[in-house]
Amino acid sequence: MNLQEQTVGQLARDIPGATALFHKLKLDFCCGGNKPLAEAAAKRGLDIAELVGALEGLNPDPMDHQQTGQLDNPELIEHILTRYHDVHRQQLPELIRLAQRVERVHGGHPACPAGLGAHLEHMQQELEDHMAKEEQILFPMIARGMAGMATAPVMVMRQDHDDHGDALDTVLALTGELTLPDGACNTWRALYAGLETIRQDLMEHIHLENNVLFHRIDGRLGGMRND
Repeated sequence: MNLQEQTVGQLARDIPGATALFHKLKLDFCCGGNKPLAEAAAKRGLDIAELVGALEGLNPDPMDHQQTGQLDNPELIEHILTRYHDVHRQQLPELIRLAQRVERVHGGHPACPAGLGAHLEHMQQELEDHMAKEEQILFPMIARGMAGMATAPVMVMRQDHDDHGDALDTVLALTGELTLPDGACNTWRALYAGLETIRQDLMEHIHLENNVLFHRIDGRLGGMRND
């Protein structure tokens, strides 16, 4: 199968450095990872030949790939907990504080991301509930080798991931694709920089679960949605 026919999620999983390229081009490799590369590129208006050439030219540090996709299940779970679950719990409270401050101070500015603070609070609650279910139910099942019993919870978690992807889309919509207005204050700049960081982190987080850990359970790539 050539690269154009492989799904974005499969390429993100199998080609070291592909996730950074997909981030740059805003190709969804986590929730939308079940689309063939050619279809995903067409949806974004990207030249498929140039995209394939960029993928074929990647030469990243192979150790980074080994430290994620090639870990066994307990090691991968520990990596996810430390690198993503713990980090998200640090990121969101500060982003909520920054968003609320920007809305208070700059509420009259046409580019003010009105409603962002409330959206991030909802996102925090949804993500916390999701991570708790993984930590208390699903991950222990997988670590103990109970793949058959884990199939149904994995499906639920994949659906949650689609919701997280929608939440990220809403962040981009509220912020004009994280576009800062001229003369933006330092708080506004820190907010949008932090949002870009959590966007990348959450996409990488979902990718590792959907396309690596969960793929080992149900053989699927990407999320549940087909849009």
